[in-house]
Amino acid sequence: MKSKNILNRKSLKFFRSSLRNRSTSAEAAFWNIVKSRKIDGRKFRRQQSIGNYIVDFCCPSEKLIIELDGDPHGEYHKIQKDENRDKYLESLGFTILRFENRFVFQEPEYLKNEIRKVVNKERYQEASI
Repeated sequence: MKSKNILNRKSLKFFRSSLRNRSTSAEAAFWNIVKSRKIDGRKFRRQQSIGNYIVDFCCPSEKLIIELDGDPHGEYHKIQKDENRDKYLESLGFTILRFENRFVFQEPEYLKNEIRKVVNKERYQEASI
């Protein structure tokens, strides 16, 4: 991993930029929730590339990926593609949280709390002991 840069590969710059410029309403609303270190001082990035994949949101310091999904992925090939992608990203040490778009609008506090559980896992573990 030392000699091979897997984050924000230059070859994917155009695609990352294009995705940022064409954000869904859920992505734009979620970005307002996490940008400017609003969740416990953690920096999030939009449309970060990791390897050959582009993730919706990433907190590199916590190795946390947030994926927003439209309708629940019901088609087998899409489910399989997501599973393969998630396995690769998890093999690099990333934690992946997936939320349906509706949670961004209907339950933003739930999203924040789920993210805080991951970024502050030591604190949450101590509280449960």
